[in-house]
Amino acid sequence: MATRTALYPGSFDPATLGHLDILRKALRLFDRVVVGIGVHHGKSPLFSFEERRALVRAVGEAEGWAERLAVEPFDGLVVDAARRLGAVALVRGVRDGTDLDYEMQMAGMNGAMAPEVETVFLAASPAFRPITATLVRQIAAMGGDVAPFVPPAVAEALRAKRS
Repeated sequence: MATRTALYPGSFDPATLGHLDILRKALRLFDRVVVGIGVHHGKSPLFSFEERRALVRAVGEAEGWAERLAVEPFDGLVVDAARRLGAVALVRGVRDGTDLDYEMQMAGMNGAMAPEVETVFLAASPAFRPITATLVRQIAAMGGDVAPFVPPAVAEALRAKRS
């Protein structure tokens, strides 16, 4: 039986409990999930690609997913990355109606470019719907406690960035 691979693309800057919620759900549906970390040379993320990869891998190890999880960079179209990685689906987390409207447009465009790659929407669990990486970065930058919003390894990495 062929391995069914999904691509979960995003910036993951940093990985939040919301990201992990969607990743957990994706791993229930697919044999293998590739976390695709967008690397755009015009942007300046808080964490480098290597740091983000290490944090996602650390979470995968802690959760027991390491053998079913890969972390890869991409810098072009997500559908091109999906094809390159052998993914049959793109996984997208949806927190609310605003996310759904945006994601439906993206799914339509991606579907037109790569009809063989399905987009799968996974609803965020209620406890994680308010969490965004942007808000986590802002809270951390102001010295707030991000522990309720991120895995322990990420909280530690954010503390280290502030020091």
